[in-house]
Amino acid sequence: MHSYFLGIDVGTQGVRVVLLDETGRTTGSSEKVFPLTPRSREEQTPAMWWESVWTCLQNLLASVREVIDLKDIRAVSVTSTSGTVIPLDAHNEPLHDALMYSDTRPAAEGKYCREIAERLHPEGYTGFNASSGLSKMVWYSNRFTEKAAQIHTWIHATDFIIGKLCGDFSVTDYTNALKSGFDVGAGEWPAYLTEHLPLRKEWLQKVVPSGTQIGRLLPELSQQLGLEPIQVIAGMTDGCASQVASGAVQPGDWNTTIGTTLVVKGVTIREVRDPEGRLYSHRHPEGYWMPGGAGNIGADWVSACFADDLPSLTNASVNLIPTGLIAYPLLQQGERFPFIAPQARGFAPENASREATFAANMESVAFVERYAYEMIEGLSGEEVHAVYTAGGGSNSDVWLTIRANVLNRPVHKCGNVTGAAGAAIVAAAGSHFGTLTQAAQAMTRIEKTIRPEPALVEAYAQQYRNFIQTLTEKGFIAGPVPITH
Repeated sequence: MHSYFLGIDVGTQGVRVVLLDETGRTTGSSEKVFPLTPRSREEQTPAMWWESVWTCLQNLLASVREVIDLKDIRAVSVTSTSGTVIPLDAHNEPLHDALMYSDTRPAAEGKYCREIAERLHPEGYTGFNASSGLSKMVWYSNRFTEKAAQIHTWIHATDFIIGKLCGDFSVTDYTNALKSGFDVGAGEWPAYLTEHLPLRKEWLQKVVPSGTQIGRLLPELSQQLGLEPIQVIAGMTDGCASQVASGAVQPGDWNTTIGTTLVVKGVTIREVRDPEGRLYSHRHPEGYWMPGGAGNIGADWVSACFADDLPSLTNASVNLIPTGLIAYPLLQQGERFPFIAPQARGFAPENASREATFAANMESVAFVERYAYEMIEGLSGEEVHAVYTAGGGSNSDVWLTIRANVLNRPVHKCGNVTGAAGAAIVAAAGSHFGTLTQAAQAMTRIEKTIRPEPALVEAYAQQYRNFIQTLTEKGFIAGPVPITH
């Protein structure tokens, strides 16, 4: 007899719900897309999220009812965007639409929160900006003073769905609370939040590790869905959930997602302190740390510049690597990870063919990835043991080959790396397995592993040195990262 776990992902553009068994096999899924408007990047209606979640749950369960016994579904958990917050009244109704992570209006508040935190609580997370939940809470309190007087609790997007499922809106998890000012190292809300910012202690939620049971599915929902009163488990942010789905959950494990941007997340034994603010660290449910960072470079240049002839370009690249060329396919100005360079601009190799430029672009993203891991090892003093990968960039075998040889490490391409799958694994961790590590080991899989080849490793080592020299000359970076262990 199998056990099953529901994972819910509320993203910017829609909802996805999956049902996984204890081996990680997908038994069913359902999706619903939101009607997006220009305003959607600033504010969205939580009621729309819940209606979409409810529709997806009904559709998914209807599709699997003939295949499994719904009584074998054990738990549900939720993931959503990091930094999206909602003010609730005393009846747990939103006083205002959700303030989205992508809302840039609180830029001034983000700067102010960062300055206050660095001065009064430098030992905690201080990397606040416009996308942070804390910045939005301060912005709202300053601009909607009458409504702010009615606030009962500030919650996050994940918490709203969990509250609708079990009736408890008072709890959040470490990963969501981080950007709202919670000190995950000390396990408390710092005093400066209410003593020096326009917030109140009673507005702040109880914070628990991801995987903690918060409650059970409300009786009326259980009856309508045909489920037992399953456990509702504390979730996590979407980036952390995707990391979990990749299987990178033990110290030394790292995940690189190459989508629109390059995102690196991993697990360390000790907290990683980055004085330049390129990295920030979530707290692992088992007491480890989950540092990560996101750059502006990624794979957006593929669809923007090469989509019309992608198969032939990919085939040509096989015979062109290593190119020996230096490129930097950044489509916008400025870089934020693994180095901060507001002046950074993309460039292409001179007098190179379209095919060679395409291959050189893939190599350059791999060089940035290597620089990121060297920086991480330098800051943490811990070795990167394994690199798991996901995102559109991981679907290219030639790109995987480039990366394995640039990194001089095996690169593991993961299957089913979605936020919804990560949420289902967290649900299983909190209800069926003893730890998140055990759940991930049982429920994640590696589709393929690309291993480095000595000749390519040596060739790429020289090309990487040339890449670093070029970026140093352009003023993007200060030079090679010193490795301290």
